[in-house]
Amino acid sequence: MSDAPAEPAPARQAPPGPRPASAAQSGIWFNERLADCGAVHHLPFSVRFEGDLDIEALHRACAAVVRRHQALSSAVEDRAGAPFLVPAANPPELRVEEDAPDAVRRHIVAPFDLERGPLCRLVLLSAGPREHRLLVVAHHLVFDGQSMGLLLADLAALYRAEVSGDGPGLPELALAEPPGAEEERIAAKLPQARAHWAGHPLADDDVVLPGLERPAHGVAEGDSVEFRVPAELRDRLGPVARRIGVTRFELIVASLHALLFRYGNRAPVTAIDLGTRTPEQQDRIGVYVNELPYCSQPAAALEFGAFARAVRSGLRELYPVRDVPLGRVGAGVKPGVALAQVSMSYRVPSAVPDFPGLTTTADWSASNHTARNALRIELADSADELSVLVQCPKQDILSGAPDRVARHWLNLLGQVVAAPDTALAELPLLDRDERERLLADWNDTAVAYPARTVPELVAEHAARTPDAVAVSHAGRHLTYAELDAGAEALAHRLRAKGIGPGDLVTVRARRSERLVVGLLGVLKSGAAYIPLDAEYPAERLEFIAADSKAALELGDADLAQQAAPTYGTGHSVRQPTPDDLAYVIYTSGSTGRPKGVQIEHRSLTNLLLSFRDLLHSGPTDTWLALTSVSFDISALELFLPLITGGTVVVAGESRTRDGKALRELAARHGVTHVQATPTGWSMLLDAGFDAPGVTALAGGEALPPALARRLRPRVGRLINAYGPTETTIWSTSDEIGPEPGRVTIGRPLANTRTHVLDEQLRPVPVGVPGDLYIAGAGLARGYLGRPDLDRERFLPDPFGPSGSRVYRTGDRARYRGDGRLEFLGRNDDQIKLRGYRIELGEIESRLLAVPGVDRAAAAVRDGRLVGYHVGDADPGVVRRALAAALPAYMVPDVLLALDALPLTPNGKLDRGALPAPPDAVEPPESWDPARAGTALEAVREVWCEVLRLPEVGDREDFFDLGGHSITMTQISARLLDRLGVDVPLDAYFDAPTVEELAVVVADLQSGQT
Repeated sequence: MSDAPAEPAPARQAPPGPRPASAAQSGIWFNERLADCGAVHHLPFSVRFEGDLDIEALHRACAAVVRRHQALSSAVEDRAGAPFLVPAANPPELRVEEDAPDAVRRHIVAPFDLERGPLCRLVLLSAGPREHRLLVVAHHLVFDGQSMGLLLADLAALYRAEVSGDGPGLPELALAEPPGAEEERIAAKLPQARAHWAGHPLADDDVVLPGLERPAHGVAEGDSVEFRVPAELRDRLGPVARRIGVTRFELIVASLHALLFRYGNRAPVTAIDLGTRTPEQQDRIGVYVNELPYCSQPAAALEFGAFARAVRSGLRELYPVRDVPLGRVGAGVKPGVALAQVSMSYRVPSAVPDFPGLTTTADWSASNHTARNALRIELADSADELSVLVQCPKQDILSGAPDRVARHWLNLLGQVVAAPDTALAELPLLDRDERERLLADWNDTAVAYPARTVPELVAEHAARTPDAVAVSHAGRHLTYAELDAGAEALAHRLRAKGIGPGDLVTVRARRSERLVVGLLGVLKSGAAYIPLDAEYPAERLEFIAADSKAALELGDADLAQQAAPTYGTGHSVRQPTPDDLAYVIYTSGSTGRPKGVQIEHRSLTNLLLSFRDLLHSGPTDTWLALTSVSFDISALELFLPLITGGTVVVAGESRTRDGKALRELAARHGVTHVQATPTGWSMLLDAGFDAPGVTALAGGEALPPALARRLRPRVGRLINAYGPTETTIWSTSDEIGPEPGRVTIGRPLANTRTHVLDEQLRPVPVGVPGDLYIAGAGLARGYLGRPDLDRERFLPDPFGPSGSRVYRTGDRARYRGDGRLEFLGRNDDQIKLRGYRIELGEIESRLLAVPGVDRAAAAVRDGRLVGYHVGDADPGVVRRALAAALPAYMVPDVLLALDALPLTPNGKLDRGALPAPPDAVEPPESWDPARAGTALEAVREVWCEVLRLPEVGDREDFFDLGGHSITMTQISARLLDRLGVDVPLDAYFDAPTVEELAVVVADLQSGQT
């Protein structure tokens, strides 16, 4: 046997010289031209060798593989706006280095020089004399998933030949197909593809995933997890697929879509890599795939097996048009590195080939550490393992999301193989640990508070510190003894009139110290009060009086009486019990007629004691009462200081809407605690409020991060509170740190439980939006005289003790990984416009982040998305800021500058009162066709040349004429050559006609002068 290694069989190569890029390569190259793609197109895999590796033999084997597969030593050349494959300046060579901790990542993310090449790197990482890892990183321009197995199989054969001296036994590669063959195949299938996509419109650029802020756009650093499907589960997938009547691949796609459906996606879309190799291309390394979107139509009651068969039918409609890039069918697909927010690749690698004298394992699913959409899943389904890589953008999604997705998918798959007839809505996502964390650990809020009432607690302080000031207003003060005596006297007068437990008393009085006496006196009598704000419309006040059937109304004259308690008159006052009603608050009635919410003493006391402990509020503290008594949060600022021995300063009507007056009032009285809505805090800040010793409470509306950042440095502490009236003022709270970033509504208060549930009242995973439900001590007795509403909103608690209830808030929320809740807005504030899911709150927060915008709101009026802003911001600046921060579909169609936002009497935004925009809105000046000038002729001429059309109408659509990514680059190249302007490629999607593109060209020309 000769000592010299046998030469491998030569491959039959195409003639040297430039070769036009294929359709797939052209699409990848176009995206690389469009933006910085980072490592998104880098395809890595690695092979681990254990044993005596002959490194020199591996060097020679690698060189032989490169010679055999021309793609590995290629580069890409731009020829008049079209890509051509050319030989690289230098072919790739095996590089050997020590296996440092960062070596794999460093080589994976290192950029390729597309113009000089090569587009493949081979690195042997040595961890010891008998431990090596071969890392292969290739650019997607010359490589795909199947190429991994082809490269490794050829490398093994060539390595065997080098160490044994035998021939490699590799067959000659088939000749590359002649230029134009692929275009002929595409042209032949184009009519069928257009017909298919006409019946399958592309879905929105939208997805719901654990912790995803908004749909991902562009390339970002990736966070990933790689795992192996357990053998006992993997081995059952095939038999179950056959029983259902689908392939293993179709079952996996169906399970992914079922997972997306369980996350809340009504019509899941997945971009899937579909192989396009012809029989002659089966053994060639290169890129022979086409990514196409697939959309399913799941339903809650549909059994998984039936759903999987529907997925099979949908996929098999897609297969016949797999050769046609989506950009060729006139769909107007906007450029980008992903066709959908979720994408997947599925490959079946062959067994790891034998390398003589070595134990060899392969990692087919290495991460490239770069995310191109919200969720990327890569599966390698070999004979002995099913490996999965789950990748998400690191910055745009909740930390740990890839791991959560992986666990949820495995839980769902486990149910699928156990019972494929399970309805989609019944498929489980949560494992025991996550369910326990959501239901028990994060709701472990039990505190043993005494069964006391507000009158009892106030009376204790009256006995302990009778001379301490309890209430101040307009220079007048009530000591605790005076407050308690006045309330006691009123209670006796009420009892003398037959008022007691079970009765309702309306209180319509000016804001003064006597108002506090009145409310406390009603409570002492055993009755419940209904506060009425004189600023409310008379019709509303008359409705409340009639609907509540109140036994009595107290006004200013009734509260002005200073009579002392009349003990021994035979009208002894029974103290209220925790089971009695404390007050009834009528809600705004925005969804119907106003409804009275009945709050018991036990609920009010629990709330007050909870905030006492949260805020450490005590006898030395002074609270500012500035909220209308018809707004339930007023009970906190009136009664919390009184049950803790502190002082409450009541602001008069003339001051509650005057930020400067409130600021001066707080400073004069040394106020330590202020509670206001975010709108109220904006007013105070505008008036120069700056009190480092004040504890600030914000609630009643979502607290925008921009306002939190503005407010936090002006106060000592900032608490963001959340809660509906039906759960007694506040149910959750979060303390905002010195440098506010994310603002949440925090965690449940003492003896309160919160749940984020789906439509079937099941807990949704961490990071997934759902409906917020609240249970515990704060729940109202119900609505006054509205048993129908009670049944609708107060439901049996599926997770609490027998007989307990849970309140359906109508708000959207999600849990963060640390157990804090994020408020996502009302269900009725989440809109669908032009097919997109839009959170109005997100638009408002982006508006507030623009310098010069002091207040902001968003609404849909007459089918148009409208943004409202108050302040001195320039409208152009506002629009540009929104365009930079939001996806295009979330940028308001109309921006209206207002002097002030309309408010309810409670100081909240009155969204229904926001004005409609003018009927006619002038189009943006930049799209005036008259400005195109001489550029119009040049653009029209270039379109005709590139699209090979005798003439083009000035208003014909580029995509309807057959335009696609490469024709865009060719047109731009010619316009640069003739007019000296570099037209950005995304302009073709915003200006897809000759007339509109000519305006873009003219604007670029004018910008150069």
